[in-house]
Amino acid sequence: MRKGYIPLIALLLLSVSALPVFGGPTLRTMFRPLLADPLEPRIAVMPWLDDEFLRLDIGTSADLYQSSDGSLAFGIDFGTYTLLQSEDNFKFPVDTIDYLFGINASWKQALENDNIPFDELSARFRISHISAHFEDGHYDEVAGEWINEEASPFGIPFTFSREFINLVLALSSENYRIYLGYQYLFHTIPDTINRHALQAGVEIDTPGHTYLAADFRLLPEWSDEMNRTDGFRGTWNLQAGWRLTALGLENLRLAYNYSNGMSRHGMYFYDNESFSSLGLLVDL
Repeated sequence: MRKGYIPLIALLLLSVSALPVFGGPTLRTMFRPLLADPLEPRIAVMPWLDDEFLRLDIGTSADLYQSSDGSLAFGIDFGTYTLLQSEDNFKFPVDTIDYLFGINASWKQALENDNIPFDELSARFRISHISAHFEDGHYDEVAGEWINEEASPFGIPFTFSREFINLVLALSSENYRIYLGYQYLFHTIPDTINRHALQAGVEIDTPGHTYLAADFRLLPEWSDEMNRTDGFRGTWNLQAGWRLTALGLENLRLAYNYSNGMSRHGMYFYDNESFSSLGLLVDL
């Protein structure tokens, strides 16, 4: 990890230490955000360990309405997912950024069957828009051209915009949760994209305020020869984290993250990637 990341992470740590704590993390949604899903709206600083990049996420989900019995909620999602380069003198040129916003509805129901190891069934339905853009960090001012322009099958810049629905069903208990999800693109630019994606995941609380989480997706895989997606590729996002409860920071997690598969950044949606990162995430 580059030394230039240390002041940025320290600033986040000091900011989070000022958040009010009322006996635990103050979650703003009835449906708990998925820990290992990199496209959950969140606040996170995650420097890559094997390359000169930094992932900076700024966003949140919030319920605007909850029913009196706590079983139904409606809310909003806003998020930005930024890939920055790391340079000397505490400079972080923005390579690409994704913007997400949308609305959601969530539901939960207690389970009272002693024959199954779960206490609750929950669901979340989203309608969302996401778009992505290359920024100044992806442009070579000396050469007067976009970096790696020839690597993009659409040239640079190109328009990336999607509207989609997403449904996640989850079974949970006090110490673990499993979930399945489905996503459908009802509008996409570029339009030569398979419109379906599947998701599955598991989250396990482990001793000492630690946890393990895995998010797996079948995402459309790009074919240069066919100039469209052809088939699917399994894409993993694995996370091992420590909630800093012992330090009085109930809202803060230190996490190691490993990603392998199709890129989650829109400008690189056609590309495969594999990287590890280590950083801080904030639960709001």
